[in-house]
Amino acid sequence: MNDNPETLRTLIVDDEPLAIERMQVLCAEIPQLTVIGTASDGESALRLAEKLSPDLLLLDMTMPGMDGLQVAKAAKEQDKSPAVIFVTAHENFAVEAFDLEAIDYVLKPVASDRLERAIERAINRRGESELSEEESPWLTEFWVPHRSELLRIEASEVFRIDAERDYVRLHVGETSYLLLQTIAGLQEKLDPDKFIRIHRSTILRRDFIRGLKHEGLGVWCAELEDGEELRIGRTYLKKVKAMAGR
Repeated sequence: MNDNPETLRTLIVDDEPLAIERMQVLCAEIPQLTVIGTASDGESALRLAEKLSPDLLLLDMTMPGMDGLQVAKAAKEQDKSPAVIFVTAHENFAVEAFDLEAIDYVLKPVASDRLERAIERAINRRGESELSEEESPWLTEFWVPHRSELLRIEASEVFRIDAERDYVRLHVGETSYLLLQTIAGLQEKLDPDKFIRIHRSTILRRDFIRGLKHEGLGVWCAELEDGEELRIGRTYLKKVKAMAGR
């Protein structure tokens, strides 16, 4: 077995033998990985993880018995919890995945370059963890569906969030992405020192607000860095004005 400390000791978990075989082939092409075992169900995966202490789980989402989410939750309780990259044919579990602080969410069929990007993120995350003694309790990233994959977007890149029924629209530069998540649920996960809700349908990154403008009759607007003006809801006005020291 390769015990190179620079590599991620990896456990592959999938209930389809052909999927495990394909993942082993892909992993063999990535020098930063050492595959130390495979498992075909959640219970076996947890037993192996307890015994082998892997750095990383490449984890299928839908399996008989314990599914991937249940395995990831249980693995977090182990003495040395591994990082998790979900590998799945289903994109509709992404919200639950990033709630579990998974490294990435890779859609099947897995392309080699897509897996390499996910592994690079896992390596970077390990480096960040070694440098930081305490992780932020706030959401720091999003996964959003885009074409045939899910993109990872840093929360710091999002300047505006709009509610669209059961979805939110994340604005990043001149691009926007839809995410299945309520705005109220998302607000609870965002750092209040960096984001503020100004309306029942709008959250803004604080540093994107240029100023506040009084329109008369108790109506206030937020002036944004791009020149747009958004009305502040009465429910949120007191907190927004407090941000400005008023």
